[in-house]
Amino acid sequence: MRFLHDHVPATELTYNDVFMVPSRSAVTSRFDVDLATPDGVGTTIPIAVANMTAVSGRRMAETVARRGGIATIPQDIPLDVVGRAISAIKRAHPTYETPITVNPDTTVGEALSLMPKRSHHAVVVVADGNPLGVMTERDGADVDRFAQVHEVMSTDVMLLKAGMSAQEMFDALAHQHLTLAPVTDGDTLVGIVTHKGALRSSIYAPALDGDGRLMVAAALGINGDVGAKAEALLVAGADVVVADTAHGHQDRMLDVLPTLRALCDEQAAETGRRVPLVAGNVVTADGTRELLEAGADIVKVGVGPGAMCTTRMTTGVGRPQFSAVLECAAAAAEAGAHVWADGGVRHPRDVALALAAGAANVMVGSWFAGTYESPGDLMHGADGRPYKESFGMASARAVSNRTRDAAGFERARMGLFEEGISSSRMYLDPERPGVEDLIDAITAGVRSSATYAGARTLPELHELAVVGVQTRAGYEEGWPLHTSW
Repeated sequence: MRFLHDHVPATELTYNDVFMVPSRSAVTSRFDVDLATPDGVGTTIPIAVANMTAVSGRRMAETVARRGGIATIPQDIPLDVVGRAISAIKRAHPTYETPITVNPDTTVGEALSLMPKRSHHAVVVVADGNPLGVMTERDGADVDRFAQVHEVMSTDVMLLKAGMSAQEMFDALAHQHLTLAPVTDGDTLVGIVTHKGALRSSIYAPALDGDGRLMVAAALGINGDVGAKAEALLVAGADVVVADTAHGHQDRMLDVLPTLRALCDEQAAETGRRVPLVAGNVVTADGTRELLEAGADIVKVGVGPGAMCTTRMTTGVGRPQFSAVLECAAAAAEAGAHVWADGGVRHPRDVALALAAGAANVMVGSWFAGTYESPGDLMHGADGRPYKESFGMASARAVSNRTRDAAGFERARMGLFEEGISSSRMYLDPERPGVEDLIDAITAGVRSSATYAGARTLPELHELAVVGVQTRAGYEEGWPLHTSW
């Protein structure tokens, strides 16, 4: 990447401060751009879901992995729960969505309460593993909540056969004017496909491990028995281990990384399964180099840019994210390694700019909290708008969860110090309420950015990108107007 007119600014920059300049390009189609990440993780799109309790869970992880990204299970989740989540993700089909299944005698109210967990808002009614019908939100509208689903479900259901091509599934749904259908292998239900899902499966390649299963990462803190926690995550099947703390450039992190490096290397020697080690967060070249020297494969970059983070307002510490990614990525490249840009992305342009600055992957947090697939319960405001609650991982709420096993006095003392928002409403975008809808928007933007730069791969995007600095007015000029001025 180079700056326009080769003028390297002396000021620190964030994503809103910069823009990309179009260059001569021989790339004629967005589909000519390969979004596979260069960090060796195995993701086919540069999207990593942040390890936030309100964002990243089992449903989020399997959905994002199916589209080529990776989610990190947060460190605050008990290890046995993490193990069960990883196991469920590994059992999930790499192509077909995991259906919500109910019995014929399940109440309509219970079925309706399960539907917001998936974008398609439907449940499959099964008996002995065989699909009997489908119930949608429309079927349950104005129906007594204590009625049973077999009374309202649609029994005239088209079943798609496992192994059909994406176009065959799409054409079959379109011919019957259906939005979704169960997928069966013989008489056994193996998944569900929507018409958008069929289209997406022809565009995205899932992020798969060596055994063809969906990938998932897991985080752990740097306090306590870090080795035992890491070993439990590796045994559970985590594909990436993320050593995570707000201030990654500290002695404790540098002390534990060699232990984690050794455990990951032992895993590779015993099973042949390489598990990359990610560590962070830092915002300087020195921090990046030291974490890599201590054993990290990838360094996580970002202090204070997240929507739920109050670190900069509380402490004055942090760094504008574009400059941080640019410097840290250059330092990592010198060592033959990579960085993930963590935080501060609110629009597809931000993801493209992080990649232009040299990030191999971009972590998304609060933006994905307001989706059907995030772990929180769907709630509605006074105006009827659906939302989910989000909170920062250094907030009093997160600290309380993280210290649940501490003595009451010590737990109360730690709760006095927070650097994050404990409760925030993340409203679902009516046009893009599911995480896959947001992934569509992000990847479309990144692909288009690459074509403007003349790049066919993410490394080429970083190499060829030309970036300029703009005023606040220049940034605002790029906003679309939904009404006249």
